[in-house]
Amino acid sequence: MTKWRTLALATVGFNVSFLVWFSFAPFTEQIGGAFGLGLAQIGLLTSAAVWITPPGRFLAGWLADRYGAPRVFAVVLSYVGIFSVWSAFITSYELFFLTRLVVGSAGVTFVVGIQHIAQWFPKDQLGTAEGIYGGIGDAGVAVGALLLPRLFANWSGPLFETGWRAAFFYSGILAVVVGVIYGLWGESAATKAKATKARKSAGLKQWLHTATRYGVVALSLGYLMSFGVTLSLNGWLPTYFQEGFGVEMVLASTFMATFSLSAGLLRPLGGWLSDVLVRRELDLLPVFRGRYREQWTVICLTAVVLSLVAFWVAGRTGSVLLTVGVGLFVGLCCGFGAGAIFAQLPATFPHRSGSAAGIVGGIGTVGGIGFPLLYSTAGAVGFIHAGYLIVALAVLPIVLFNAWLAIPRRAVRAHVDGVLSVGVEQPQSVSDDDRSTTIE
Repeated sequence: MTKWRTLALATVGFNVSFLVWFSFAPFTEQIGGAFGLGLAQIGLLTSAAVWITPPGRFLAGWLADRYGAPRVFAVVLSYVGIFSVWSAFITSYELFFLTRLVVGSAGVTFVVGIQHIAQWFPKDQLGTAEGIYGGIGDAGVAVGALLLPRLFANWSGPLFETGWRAAFFYSGILAVVVGVIYGLWGESAATKAKATKARKSAGLKQWLHTATRYGVVALSLGYLMSFGVTLSLNGWLPTYFQEGFGVEMVLASTFMATFSLSAGLLRPLGGWLSDVLVRRELDLLPVFRGRYREQWTVICLTAVVLSLVAFWVAGRTGSVLLTVGVGLFVGLCCGFGAGAIFAQLPATFPHRSGSAAGIVGGIGTVGGIGFPLLYSTAGAVGFIHAGYLIVALAVLPIVLFNAWLAIPRRAVRAHVDGVLSVGVEQPQSVSDDDRSTTIE
């Protein structure tokens, strides 16, 4: 039962992390008014919330392998909560910007939870377990978008007369409480031997080796487009619906929440389907025969590109309802893609799941930095819908690279061959799809 307690604890912690991370999104218009920000500056603030996350995830994944996920999760939630509380009292925009940068590091908890779950669940349940964790955790954005505006839009005390300041304060307190609980109740791994193996694999050479394997590179880029789009839209959509369609704040946040729920709650299904394909040995794309997880990932990433093109078309029609509906489809594709990637990753790198997840998760968040800048820049020059088409074209080579690497003769060595040759002692690692023994 401890593995299910671990899954529940990690999922709650991740959900709270995302709630705090994107607590600003429903209040961008009010924050912009308070500090005198234009649309481009709001886009910069949206992007800045993700700046620390990529390098932070690299470090957090390694630390989880080295010192155990419960300690790392507890520390991150605690300091993020403290900085969120602090940001609620700040009147200087420069200092506010800096504190929200630190709050943005809440996103590093994702890879910590990925490592924690991989230390407890067997291979044939990894896709489902990681999907549940990532999906319900991602839904913290939707919870925030639905609850925070309704709880704090007309806030008149105690402590604050401004709703967004109250939201930052109380969500920060919640993060600290959950961090303490995680530190007290969490257990690092199913066995001491497994925890020891992860710790011994957490050296600099081992990390560099993992970071430069072709499999990690491909999945990192795939996560950049699947989760990167999710992350960018979580922060941007309230502004998009307000500026592009004249929708008021609460309704705009509700529309964003439908996207976030779609992306989050369907992510477990993407991971579960990856598990099903492996167990039943189903080839959906015969050209990738026997590489069940890889071909499912390629299908999902292709769907992300097509859905972004459809989102651009829907926005240009001027129909809010059609755009919201297509946004649900974008969320579905992104959720499936993210679930597929994190079903494939820990199965391929079981002894370095924290480091590998940190690299993939860190690079994945780069999309959350760059894509909002594209959206806001396009909006600032009068083409508020065009950003989605630009992103779709930009990520198309990522799909092609993943497809190239999924060809069986390459896929079987994707976790062996890499961009750099790094001399390390290699633990045995067998991909779910590979019936022969291969050395990582």
